[in-house]
Amino acid sequence: MNLRIFALPVVVMMLAGCGQNDSSKGDNEESVETLLPSEETEVSTEALRTIDFEHELVSNGRISAQQVAELQFVSMSSGNIPIKIFVKNGNRVSAGAAIAMLDTFQLSNSCLQAEDNLQKAYLELQDVLIGQGFSIADSASVPRDVMNLAFIRSGYNTAKIQYELAKYNLDNATLRSPISGIVANLFSKTYNPIDASKPFCTIINESQPEVDFSILENELPLIKPGDKVKIQPYASPDIEATGNIASINPSVDKEGTVRVKAFIQPNANIFNGMNVRISVFRSLGKQWVVPKTAVVLRTGKQVVFAYKDGKAAWNYVETGFQNATHYTITSKTLQEEDAIIISGNEHLADGTNVKLLSE
Repeated sequence: MNLRIFALPVVVMMLAGCGQNDSSKGDNEESVETLLPSEETEVSTEALRTIDFEHELVSNGRISAQQVAELQFVSMSSGNIPIKIFVKNGNRVSAGAAIAMLDTFQLSNSCLQAEDNLQKAYLELQDVLIGQGFSIADSASVPRDVMNLAFIRSGYNTAKIQYELAKYNLDNATLRSPISGIVANLFSKTYNPIDASKPFCTIINESQPEVDFSILENELPLIKPGDKVKIQPYASPDIEATGNIASINPSVDKEGTVRVKAFIQPNANIFNGMNVRISVFRSLGKQWVVPKTAVVLRTGKQVVFAYKDGKAAWNYVETGFQNATHYTITSKTLQEEDAIIISGNEHLADGTNVKLLSE
């Protein structure tokens, strides 16, 4: 009995001791969490200023030329093969330049035969008019109905149409470029049959390139015709070209996107059909603008640190628009010309000792 009475105070003391250790541990953890580093953290800053902010909207698109001509021979009767090809892919040609020429033997014979038939029809026309008491020389005084009847009976109209068609085919046996540009997609060879279902070649006016791309319908308020664009080919990201939005298609497709077209400046390294990254820039007026590196998260909120008297002072901010490198921000505590910390802020807390890199 005496043993049990002695053991009870010991147990109580042990429990009390455990409680004190847990409490002490909690206090120590809290102290560690709020303890600021004694060493100075090196940071860089820039002054917070109100500047013109250019919003950037990014999309994907494809380069195309404003002028593209797919050339095809108008006469592809049996036996017509190109006996001469004057150009090759990559050659620059001017409007009217000869591209290739067909074998014209059949076309020339057809034209001669059509011309002969026309002359016969003309003689027949004279005979018909004489039979009606008129002369071909007096055709202006011949009544309209009589003249129409003479044309039909003589077959003159039909013969004239056939002659004009034969002459047209012969004249177009030489394929000519309707526009100035560069030759592309030319795969036919001399003295080989041509696939009449496909264009013989394509002429691309590379001096007037454009880019087609799509944006989401909720992005429509952010762009307008005339806005500046910058493109970069995915195959060559070091190449850039600039231009302006030319038109916005006033229709939203079933996927919720809108087609946009922009004209860009010519560039010898940008080709028709290239896949490109498009950045659309639009000035949103005067804003507070900070680099993206200046905004960090603390307790789930956006924070910008300002340099004040050798310490980092955190400020809750709200970001608005953004481009590739900067945010627009609003804050109730920041002031114009405050020194905003833009690097070295990854592990800062409010009141951390900091040192400017320039010092």
